[in-house]
Amino acid sequence: MNGFRGIALLAARVILGCIFIAHGWQKLNTFHISGVKANFEGMGVVAPGFSAYAVTWVEFVGGILLILGLLLPIVSVLLVIDMIGAIYYVHWDLGFWVADGKAGWEWPLALIAGLLAVGFANAGVFAADNYLVRGRGRRRSAAVD
Repeated sequence: MNGFRGIALLAARVILGCIFIAHGWQKLNTFHISGVKANFEGMGVVAPGFSAYAVTWVEFVGGILLILGLLLPIVSVLLVIDMIGAIYYVHWDLGFWVADGKAGWEWPLALIAGLLAVGFANAGVFAADNYLVRGRGRRRSAAVD
């Protein structure tokens, strides 16, 4: 069972990581930080210049760290905060569902659920966190299993 659990956690981290890497990459290379900042200004995001950098890099680097399974609780919290901001500033007024090609808050809410699951579960055998905090990881594993 632990082998399957490790593979399932790895798959979840890779899927979530790819999603966040893609969004961070898009902000870096398609919209560019200046475009993200301008977009954030139009939405009324607090400190749009800082927020543009923070969101872009949290998504891009956070996605990589998710795939590696490194610093999972910290990365998950940062990405959950990012998604709460996305719900508040972008998706809330669109309603729950995806409609007319625009995503409601169902999508970022699903990402939050995945982040909470991988960020606070036992990291699994295929996560760097498992090897960096071996003693703690074994104690958590025994308590969770």
